[in-house]
Amino acid sequence: MSDEVLESIPNQFNGSCFGCSKENPVGLQMTFKAGKEIVVSDVKVPKHLCGWNNLVHGGVLTTILDEVMSWTAIHFLRKLVMTKNLKVTFLKSVLVEDCVKAIGRIKKKNNEKEVVMEGLILDQKGRECVKAEANFALLSPKIAKRLGISEDEYPEGFK
Repeated sequence: MSDEVLESIPNQFNGSCFGCSKENPVGLQMTFKAGKEIVVSDVKVPKHLCGWNNLVHGGVLTTILDEVMSWTAIHFLRKLVMTKNLKVTFLKSVLVEDCVKAIGRIKKKNNEKEVVMEGLILDQKGRECVKAEANFALLSPKIAKRLGISEDEYPEGFK
């Protein structure tokens, strides 16, 4: 991955998402870049999101993984998604205000309605800190509208 060229993914969604919205002043304000098979986000977790002392709260790390896996599915499958289930394994503590790298990848597309995703958080030295696997529902435009995720139209370029 270190030699792979990554291209920025524009955030074409409005709102106050805790993970990715620039409009949420207390959120993570994550941005994303895509490679051939992965989506990456470099995240510096602010001190106000700590758990014990200077450690990042596990729920925040889970959010980072959920967000990068979601954006991976959105980017590569051109579908809006919702998390169905998520299994997280904490391997190593993460310190607040350290920059971590979150990586998402598609593990398997089960069918037209569901995809299995993998997520990983690496520390500044490239060591694995947290990993996850999740199932995401792939939403049709009709369901996305009914849930209030998408207003009238699916975003441009989505199916």
